[in-house]
Amino acid sequence: MSRELWKVFAGLGALAMSAVWTGPAAAQMAEVKEKPPLYTYVAEWNIPRGQWAEMAKGNAASQKVMDQAVTDGTIVGYGNDRTVVHQSDGITHDNWWSATSMAGVLNVLDRVEKASDSGTTVLASATDHSDSIYISRYYNWHPGSWKGGYTFEASYTLRPDAPDDAVAIPSKNMIVPVLEKLFADGAIEEYEIDTQAVHTEAPGTFTIVYLAPNAEGIDKVNAAIREAVKSKPLDGPAFESMVTDPAHRDSLVRSDATYK
Repeated sequence: MSRELWKVFAGLGALAMSAVWTGPAAAQMAEVKEKPPLYTYVAEWNIPRGQWAEMAKGNAASQKVMDQAVTDGTIVGYGNDRTVVHQSDGITHDNWWSATSMAGVLNVLDRVEKASDSGTTVLASATDHSDSIYISRYYNWHPGSWKGGYTFEASYTLRPDAPDDAVAIPSKNMIVPVLEKLFADGAIEEYEIDTQAVHTEAPGTFTIVYLAPNAEGIDKVNAAIREAVKSKPLDGPAFESMVTDPAHRDSLVRSDATYK
């Protein structure tokens, strides 16, 4: 997610805090509301290059468990990702699934563990591994399945003195409206704004995630960002003062995903 876009978000956050959003312009905008919580379990792995083909086979083997969980309503989506922009000691693969309850993600974790043979699985070759559970109240998806899409993630960390609604303000006033337009146009198939539900890291990190069905979708998102910057050339000191800039990170992965 372009740094320029955050300058736009920042300006809009400042406007919201100065009550401009209560004026006539705000009344003309569709109101963005929080949705019921969406939980996502993510297991990240650093798999040796020689085992990548086996990882793909393992993902295919677990699809039956995931499809059943979608069919019976335990989860609403699942998928796996392969890193595009690699780091020397970074994650190469991940598996994830989403549910409308914590019980949903944990019950599927139980199913996965019971269906796996930990003594022979390719996961035993991982040189690094971590798990996370996220929660989102701003999200949307098109039902269906995608192979080889692109998922882009931009993560930021709030300063300790940031207000309680530091994520909600820009989410409602700019991020979601921009992503919803791209979603309606088919440039992206899914998006969410995540925070950790289980704080395995220091609280305050939030991540903007979107799934594009193809590489052209990434260009469409970037074009929308440039248009947003052009149409809303607002200075953003308020928002920039709420985030710890050195903590910003991006990731780009190839994704296979299914949503109900």
